[in-house]
Amino acid sequence: MVTYGSTRSNHCRVVANMAAARSMPCILISPEEEEESASPTFNSIYTELCGAERIQVPVDEVHDTIEDTLDKLRRAGKKPYFIPGGGHGNTGTRAYVQCYDEICRQEKAMDLHFDSIFFASGTGTTQAGLVAGKLRHGDARDIIGISIARKNPRGGNVVVDSVREYLPEYDPEVIRENVVFDDHYISGSYGGTTKEEKAAIKEAMIRWGIPLDTTYTGKAFFGMEQYIRDHGVTGRTILFLHTGGAPLFFDDLLREEKDRSGEMGETR
Repeated sequence: MVTYGSTRSNHCRVVANMAAARSMPCILISPEEEEESASPTFNSIYTELCGAERIQVPVDEVHDTIEDTLDKLRRAGKKPYFIPGGGHGNTGTRAYVQCYDEICRQEKAMDLHFDSIFFASGTGTTQAGLVAGKLRHGDARDIIGISIARKNPRGGNVVVDSVREYLPEYDPEVIRENVVFDDHYISGSYGGTTKEEKAAIKEAMIRWGIPLDTTYTGKAFFGMEQYIRDHGVTGRTILFLHTGGAPLFFDDLLREEKDRSGEMGETR
């Protein structure tokens, strides 16, 4: 197994885990990160626990490194299987079409209907699958991706292209009309956060026992709350799709404790 992602990547952790469970070697190719975000994370530690090898290179060398790595493995008689970052591609899209199918089954079993579905939208695979699922079911609901890093038009276009690749028989304009990729709630760069987002993450944990993180789910949850306020949304049943990443919650918790300890030391 060969894939790509940062040391904070949930995708890389899951791929490393799935490879280890099947006794398959795994190579993770990651971009070199800025000093303040380069320290180990629970995700990166877990990938090491699973025995994955990590290759870190400057971001502009990632593509060539992936190709070189695959070529070396093939020349060594191996059969490498490459998974794009974030599971991007039809296989990843299909997984979230299946997720949408599951949501529909649960709605039927619970006798309810979600008017809107919110979630963190990064590489676009999650959103592409949900939009494709909605189109296939012919449902009337809003699929709203809260961007955690990318800006429009690129972010939205990637989702549209992914849906078009998965559903080539559908009208491109119909697909575009059903892609809502909202980039108004990005704070700083990938992984960056604000005091308001941290407060929302803390409230979610204390009130409902739900761990959110500052890289993906926490940013999306806070963005959803702001979206609801900004658009005056009332009287609608809303689903927030938690796309995982609990280890990152504990990274953030540990980081806050270290910061607090440092501030106390300075005060003394």
